[in-house]
Amino acid sequence: MNKDVRALLPHLSFSIMFSLSLKPRHGYELLQQIAEDSNGKVSLGAGALYGTLQRLAAENIIEEMPFEGDARRRYYRLTIKGWERLQADLAYYRHIVDLAVQRHHNL
Repeated sequence: MNKDVRALLPHLSFSIMFSLSLKPRHGYELLQQIAEDSNGKVSLGAGALYGTLQRLAAENIIEEMPFEGDARRRYYRLTIKGWERLQADLAYYRHIVDLAVQRHHNL
């Protein structure tokens, strides 16, 4: 098996990272952006969101950032490793969509 092969990000992790690719966000903003990006098909609870944020932070994919103005809110942003992972998954999905279009001309 190829050592460079890695699993794709879980859907929730991908959704969070995709939302953070636009700008740093706090939890509620993430929930709103994910719902908007998915046309309302993905709706998460706070527990799932914050559990995934903790895991992504532990993996150094996102980081909490200082934010002046509202000490109660925690803002998150992608790390360099996070950007690289997101770009790799986006490249994979782009490739899959291109294949689908080639194979099924009516898409």
